[in-house]
Amino acid sequence: MTKTISLAHGNGGVENNELISKVFYRAFKNDILQKSEDAAVIESGTLAFSTDSFTVTPLFFAGGDIGKLAVCGTCNDLAMMGAKPKYLTCSVIIEEGFSIDELERIVSSMQKELDINGAVIVSGDTKVVPRGSVDKIFINTAGIGEILKKGISSNKINEDDIILLSRDIGCHGATIFASREGIELTSTLKSDCSSLYPIVKRLLDEDIDITAMRDATRGGLSAVLNEWAKQSDICIEVDESKISISDEVMGLCEILGFDAMSLANEGTFLLAVKKDEAHRAVEILKSYNKNASIIANVSTKYLKKVIINSSWGTQRFLDMPSGELLPRIC
Repeated sequence: MTKTISLAHGNGGVENNELISKVFYRAFKNDILQKSEDAAVIESGTLAFSTDSFTVTPLFFAGGDIGKLAVCGTCNDLAMMGAKPKYLTCSVIIEEGFSIDELERIVSSMQKELDINGAVIVSGDTKVVPRGSVDKIFINTAGIGEILKKGISSNKINEDDIILLSRDIGCHGATIFASREGIELTSTLKSDCSSLYPIVKRLLDEDIDITAMRDATRGGLSAVLNEWAKQSDICIEVDESKISISDEVMGLCEILGFDAMSLANEGTFLLAVKKDEAHRAVEILKSYNKNASIIANVSTKYLKKVIINSSWGTQRFLDMPSGELLPRIC
């Protein structure tokens, strides 16, 4: 561990994991926390509980804003545990001088996403700080959800499972970067920021045998696949040709040297389902986004590792992201 915090400690990758394990997990160690799921499963598996903070810049971007992000982020974490979001808290830290009109736009976005999830804000807190003490507005949301299907866990993936991806990757990270740097695009590129509960509810209603789910936020696809490989002590073998990346995202990555598989997403998730359920599950996902696909198999070839199989017949390891690609992405 370094002696001071760097931006890389917030990247969702190697440094972030090290910070969590060596500082927070060491201090707060308990069986629930150490499962490292998107949301804690409590009350004998009947409830899911999660919290998240949002500092994204810019506050408004193509496809969303910090308010939409704040509700989607927490509700999606609950949905990834097979839970219906029900009750959220909302705490805001606002800089002196912040526009009331912009605050109302943010709150309106939050309410729209709450309606989509069938959830309500039941408690909150507001702090106002002097100019320069915070960058405009930061938001924290915490949520409780009712678990509709017990047993979903990223610690239970095995060779009977197939890995699916819900859509094309990298749209949120690419959109935020383009907006932040003032890159003018003539395309329709926008963030994938969206609520995932309606899709998850459909999968559950169709009785898909789901082993695990996780939304690929900070650290993107690379982070989730590596976390799963380590948590379940497995090898994940990815067919690179099955991962969908839009031309706009790929273009930005090629110009700027980014890896799309490490770019953040805010409405894209991975599923591990039983092999005989995979094709039925992917058809359900495709009814929401045509780019959904089956991307990987599970093996014991190299435990705790992710292997990329290229269309050229070559193989390489996909490592956990390191360094800070884009700070304040969510």
